[in-house]
Amino acid sequence: QVQLVESGGGLVQAGGSLRLSCAASGGTFRFYAMGWFRQAPGKEREAVAAIQRTGNIFYYSDSTKGRFTISRDNAKNTLYLQMNSLKPEDTAVYYCALATSDFGLGNWDNYNYWGQGTQVTVSS
Repeated sequence: QVQLVESGGGLVQAGGSLRLSCAASGGTFRFYAMGWFRQAPGKEREAVAAIQRTGNIFYYSDSTKGRFTISRDNAKNTLYLQMNSLKPEDTAVYYCALATSDFGLGNWDNYNYWGQGTQVTVSS
């Protein structure tokens, strides 16, 4: 059974940085595509970024492009999201997700496993 555990969230001032981690267990990490999603209070969940098994990267949120960087370390079975120049509108619960296919990674429904989420709060 695959399990995903996010960490690294917290409270940060606007302009600051955080790095989220997602530790995967129960499967062969390099065989899976991975993604980050977020959901702010009162808003719909949105895709932030995804990385295919091949390492190809996609950024889905125009508001985070250029500020957020997705990466993976297959040796550590870990997915990362480096978030720089954080803004109050980045406040949300951030989720990592795992997919057995490289396609449609901007869609939450195309993933097979999800983490419990980690809260990111950016103060102004």
